[in-house]
Amino acid sequence: MAASTIPNPPPSKQLLATAKEYDFYKVVQDYLERAAKVAKIEPYVSTILSQPKNELIINFPVRMDSGEVRLFKGYRVQHNNLLGPFKGGIRFHPQVSLDDVKALAAMMTWKSSLMRLPFGGGKGGIKFDPHSVSRSELQRVTRRFTHALGENIGPEYDIPAPDVGTNSQTMAWMMDTYSNMVGSAQKQSVRGVVTGKPVASGGTLGRTKATGQGVVFCILEWAKERGFTLEGSTMSVQGFGNVGSHTAVILSKLGVSTIAVGDHTGYLYNPEGFNAHKLQDHVAAHGSIAGYPGGKPITREEFFATKADIFAPCALENQIGESEAKSLDVKLVAEGANGPCNPAGERILLDKGIEILPDVLANSGGVTVSYYEWVQNKRSEAWTEEEVDARLEVGMKRAYREVSDFARQKKCDMRVAAYAIALQRIEAVYREREIFP
Repeated sequence: MAASTIPNPPPSKQLLATAKEYDFYKVVQDYLERAAKVAKIEPYVSTILSQPKNELIINFPVRMDSGEVRLFKGYRVQHNNLLGPFKGGIRFHPQVSLDDVKALAAMMTWKSSLMRLPFGGGKGGIKFDPHSVSRSELQRVTRRFTHALGENIGPEYDIPAPDVGTNSQTMAWMMDTYSNMVGSAQKQSVRGVVTGKPVASGGTLGRTKATGQGVVFCILEWAKERGFTLEGSTMSVQGFGNVGSHTAVILSKLGVSTIAVGDHTGYLYNPEGFNAHKLQDHVAAHGSIAGYPGGKPITREEFFATKADIFAPCALENQIGESEAKSLDVKLVAEGANGPCNPAGERILLDKGIEILPDVLANSGGVTVSYYEWVQNKRSEAWTEEEVDARLEVGMKRAYREVSDFARQKKCDMRVAAYAIALQRIEAVYREREIFP
């Protein structure tokens, strides 16, 4: 299939070098426990949130172009729906596992709560390489998985969205499949079963860049709080898919120069700064930064040692361990990816005085604009991109201030503060509603 159809190609062994010994789910649970202590959360609330509500594993057959029938393994983890329908992406990737999906689903619960969205947390995925199949096979895999999920998803129950290895086209296939599973009188009312759809099929303007835009709004607030001038500053970006490329493009308009980039194919350096628009176009056309003429190839070690003001990890989890953290020479790490810092790396960064904008806050622009899309579908409305951006700016800046203030008052880092605020809001609802029966 054409490389441009999937914006986030699978990472190489280079990117996954430290993934084997890394238990992402345990890391998320440890943050939950730390935040619960700081916020003095009732033990029974932590107990409920320590495991997902539902864990679905689906093995489903797909006939490939060759006539062979392959069995695929798909997951959907529904972590918590106290605040609203389960919400979270669908990931197509060879490394998808139940524990990773559980960790990501839990993070969606915290993001929705932190951003004051009427959503819970969910996540799903299929364990395969979407680049190893044809476009027609990819469509059949997507549709068959959607059909197998059946009533386990729905616009008022569980709402998938794009993630690594999926995009708006994937969502269009999912929505169309789901709409053909309901009665004809409901076809138009179920468009909100997924978000991140193409605009023509009920998506919203501003959704494609939403996660990167949210990262930028957080960086702007950080800069304002610190008296830091973004004009003329430098940054490095790991992962130049949807999130990384839009973060770089938007910041380039504010005078921030991207001097080092990396993805699953390797790393490039340009001390004069990359043209973020042209590099984004190159990745859209070729699937990676490989072959881009505007930079000098460097090693992974050289990439992490590149001095810059801001580092935006926008690839996969567990990319910043002890050695990477020791090498980094930046003022700020803005987490565009989920879980890019492992706990050992995070401790080193904080000890070095490098500030971290945590994923739960920094990359929550995606789920926030997904909510706006869902609302537009329910109301049969179409907002302008300016309306979407304005609402997102208000939401991200408010969340940043709340997290920053909490961290300062409780003398904790911003990640624990973000988790703690999310937990407090969920606890308030459990206190009011209590446990049935």
